[in-house]
Amino acid sequence: MKIFLNPGHAPNGDPDPGACGCGLRECDVAKSVAELVEHYLVDAGVEVVGNMQDDSLYSIVDTANNSDADLFVSIHCNAFNGNAHGTETCVYPGSVRSQQLGNCIQRQIVDSLDTTDRGLKDRGELYVLKHTDIPAVLVELAFIDNDEDAELLMTRQDDFARAIARGVTDYELLL
Repeated sequence: MKIFLNPGHAPNGDPDPGACGCGLRECDVAKSVAELVEHYLVDAGVEVVGNMQDDSLYSIVDTANNSDADLFVSIHCNAFNGNAHGTETCVYPGSVRSQQLGNCIQRQIVDSLDTTDRGLKDRGELYVLKHTDIPAVLVELAFIDNDEDAELLMTRQDDFARAIARGVTDYELLL
């Protein structure tokens, strides 16, 4: 199994560092978690063929589509109004394998970190889901603008990463 990881948004913030809140930037949290996910996947014998953070969605998708990867996992933080909280995983509508992967990752995060389960969300308009040729998910770890979720994003990045890696290996067992 070969995985392509995409930490959301670019650290230089040009044009967008992603959601910000509670002293955190989405690009920083996503990059940190993606690096940890890569470590855990490699330790589990899963090949990571890309770990790309870029503001060009076209470049990310093009690189992923040409990487020989079997799965695409994009890592993000959510934001709304400071009151929303929890974990959700976005999938392309009708993609059974993306839904299976999303369920595996969602279950691992919710069970491991006791976050509110916001479930799978059909998000056909998201560029990385719509244009990636392989099963793809976009994981919204937690809400960066909610105090309780932000605390998890600050202090439990390793737990998020382990949960994502376990979700990927759970999916591999389904095949």
